[in-house]
Amino acid sequence: MDISLPKLKAILLYFGNNTDTKYLGKVKLMKLFYFLDFLHVKRYGSPVTYDRYVHLEHGPIPQGIKNLIDTAADDLDNSLLTDTITFERPQGIDMVRMLPKRVFSNTDKNYLSETEMEILEFVCAKFGNKNTKYVEDLSHQEAPWLKTQSLEDIPYSLAAEDTDCQIAKEDIKLLEKII
Repeated sequence: MDISLPKLKAILLYFGNNTDTKYLGKVKLMKLFYFLDFLHVKRYGSPVTYDRYVHLEHGPIPQGIKNLIDTAADDLDNSLLTDTITFERPQGIDMVRMLPKRVFSNTDKNYLSETEMEILEFVCAKFGNKNTKYVEDLSHQEAPWLKTQSLEDIPYSLAAEDTDCQIAKEDIKLLEKII
């Protein structure tokens, strides 16, 4: 994971303030990060978080971010995210729901580029009020998921195999060599 902590916190706050938190469990959150990174790759040639994605049963997950979220959900007091998010476990539902501790501010926005904000806004508009299964199913239709096996790393270059990619696969592969 090659994202600054303030930038990661800004993204978490944006997700928490611009999606229906009724559906914002850890699985959906991981899919929102996937779409944020891979849509940015498809349109601009680079990811936002630079995290390493892995093919798991419920779809692609950003490994480093997942570890931070899991730590925060299990032991918020000792988490790097304690000032940004909190978690609740609704009665009768098998979900750990993320909630923001404050609103997304202009200071938070300053950690993101114009193109990153564009994709972040798009992801929240498209998936914000959708349930986890809907978002998970869409991630399973993407080439990065379809062309990898369980527990395999998902290279960003696979984004070029989706029809909505605007960047050449060679250019994405060149970026992967750098990161």
